[in-house]
Amino acid sequence: MKIGIYGQFYHKNSEKYIQAILNALKKKDVEIVVEANFLGLMKEHQEFHSDLSQFDTFTKLDSSYDLFFSIGGDGTILKSVTFVRDLNIPIVGVNTGRLGFLATIQKEDVTKSISEILNGDYYISERSLLSIKTEPHHEGIVPLNFALNEVAVNRKNTTSMIKVETLVDGKHLTSYWSDGLIVATPTGSTGYSLSCGGPVIDPSNNCIVLTPIAPHNLSARPIVIPDSSKITLKVSGREKEYLASLDSRILTLENETSITIEKAPFKIQLVQLGEESFIKTLREKLLWGEDKRN
Repeated sequence: MKIGIYGQFYHKNSEKYIQAILNALKKKDVEIVVEANFLGLMKEHQEFHSDLSQFDTFTKLDSSYDLFFSIGGDGTILKSVTFVRDLNIPIVGVNTGRLGFLATIQKEDVTKSISEILNGDYYISERSLLSIKTEPHHEGIVPLNFALNEVAVNRKNTTSMIKVETLVDGKHLTSYWSDGLIVATPTGSTGYSLSCGGPVIDPSNNCIVLTPIAPHNLSARPIVIPDSSKITLKVSGREKEYLASLDSRILTLENETSITIEKAPFKIQLVQLGEESFIKTLREKLLWGEDKRN
């Protein structure tokens, strides 16, 4: 078995959990390959780890990997997606961060959880993504023209609102006068969209949610549409440019640039343990049911 390991940052007090992951994997005699930059961060803290010189590194993945371990929080998983892309490598999210909607393997239980995963005691939660195209074409989009959580457009360098002309399957929906617009997957419904008043959507649903950011027209509300829809956005405003983001990646686009958003042709596979579920995550992370009457 070949396993890739990636971390975006070296979190304070995470050394023992990183070492626990390495120890648990080495006991199972698997091939461990660490992302080059993350191994460099680990070597800066060599005193906390056993010999790191034995590990190979990668900067790009291929189909030879069986599992991909993402060590950090949800942001690290979003970055992991840019490595995995359409290779169908299951991602194991180990939460050494804070909230962790996507990274559901808890650091305190990492040794036990890894043993279960390597024994095949897990299931796969498939997550849809969004892909985008621009007209005229923008070089910064290729090859990472996809997002697991959301595609969003926002105003840039101004306090003035922008106008987001929105079409669904070629039909005019509305023009949002707002700070921007979020186009989110069910996975992304608990992220930026939720903070802007969007609905919580179970990731097994086949849909997309459009959530305006601080709309000036108060009748504008989030709308859920089928994920077979093709969404076209055209932004205008007082500034000549606006921002478009794909998860954590940000582009600057000129006004009147047309963005087409639709479901990506591949999915991401997240490893979930048997006792984990979206409902349990909601209850624990959003404290649903935290009422003295319960």
